[in-house]
Amino acid sequence: MKKIISVFTVLLLVVATAFKSHAQVSVGVSINIAPPVLPTYSQPPCPVDGYLWTPGYWAYDADNGYYWVPGVWVHPPRIGYLWTPGYWGYDGAIYVFHEGYWGRHIGFYGGVNYGYGYGGSGYVGGRWAGNSFQYNTAVVNVNTTVVHNTYINRTVINNNETVNNNSFNGPGGVATKPNTRELSAAKEDHVQPTTEQVNHRQVAGKDKSQFANNNNGRPSTTAMNKVGGNRFASDGNQRQRPVKTNDNASAQSKPDNNKPTPSSDNQRDQQTPDRNNSTEPKPSNRNNSAEPKAPKQQRPHAIPQHRSAVAPHHEGGHRGRR
Repeated sequence: MKKIISVFTVLLLVVATAFKSHAQVSVGVSINIAPPVLPTYSQPPCPVDGYLWTPGYWAYDADNGYYWVPGVWVHPPRIGYLWTPGYWGYDGAIYVFHEGYWGRHIGFYGGVNYGYGYGGSGYVGGRWAGNSFQYNTAVVNVNTTVVHNTYINRTVINNNETVNNNSFNGPGGVATKPNTRELSAAKEDHVQPTTEQVNHRQVAGKDKSQFANNNNGRPSTTAMNKVGGNRFASDGNQRQRPVKTNDNASAQSKPDNNKPTPSSDNQRDQQTPDRNNSTEPKPSNRNNSAEPKAPKQQRPHAIPQHRSAVAPHHEGGHRGRR
């Protein structure tokens, strides 16, 4: 009996050790369909001093497939922390998403060139100087009337240019392994995506126009100036119309049962006097029958989602980012 307990204890220690060694890397969903190529888009200006850029990426929904989470400026959870983007990794059989995280140094993000400072390794879009974050305006877009902690370093621009828009690491994608600096960063203390970032992803997952099956890999909203803020299309123009979901459409087609009904005391003032100038009020049932009824709105039918395989991992493309 003691021998069995000892073996069981050893197994628990092995499992605990393995879990600890991978605790710094949060592995999410795994599937056998490659994510679409990264869309080319313009970065909106940083709206608030101290916000950091988190690039857009393809997330996955089990029912509807890949959807684009817009790039967005967010508030870091701690002073001195930087964002390591998540990435899709391919081992020749399945695609696994490695969740992004906050830390004092940039870790490995698959060598994927997300642009705007994230050229595949490290980050050149800005730096911490004490308690303030300084922005490299040669790489990132900031509103200089609001943000004053800026500098210009053009020597990093060549390292920020992309020659493809591969969205994953592995065979058929980006063939890059973590370097010594990135391996060291993986061992540091990390902070998982903030509540604001999680909400941002959830909102994107409810917007049907963000799904690759609906937009052929060209999402209607590619970036936002902040979570819940202004939406921008790939050309950098702000989207004016709000995004309507099926829930909103259903609510609009339902009658407003909470609309107050005029009381009997003020019905006389709201009725239109008849042509004979009669002062006798008409019965309410006759008045309702005389009023033309508004045509009944038809509830919009939900467009069936046909799941189809998106761009296979061997497809490529070429684009340029700042």
